[in-house]
Amino acid sequence: MRLEVITPLAICVDRPVRRIVAEAPDGHFGMWPGHVDFVSELVPGILLYETENGAERFVAVNSGTLVKCGPEVRVAVRGAVDGDDLGTLRARVESDFRQQDEEERQSRAALARLEASMIRRFRELGMTGS
Repeated sequence: MRLEVITPLAICVDRPVRRIVAEAPDGHFGMWPGHVDFVSELVPGILLYETENGAERFVAVNSGTLVKCGPEVRVAVRGAVDGDDLGTLRARVESDFRQQDEEERQSRAALARLEASMIRRFRELGMTGS
């Protein structure tokens, strides 16, 4: 199978794999080559895959969608971090997701300032047009 894990900003994983284990809202599931085609929602967690040489690797994923079609398995998620050691992966995930949270907080603050500015200008227009 070929596994591709994509985020809005990058391709995190794109390689041939022997097997995949992921988590859906109703629990974990595994896939081997020849598995039936399907689509599944993924919950935030760890996606495990085995490389062609038998090494296990991990991808921490934010919620997303997995699509299996023929030999292709595509996973689209909001955020993903690839690694081969769970301890190191955990530290990277905490750092990366904390940074994403901060960027989202700053974006929400900027949007709130923009909305306040627009309301103020509409009020000014209403006062001068009376």
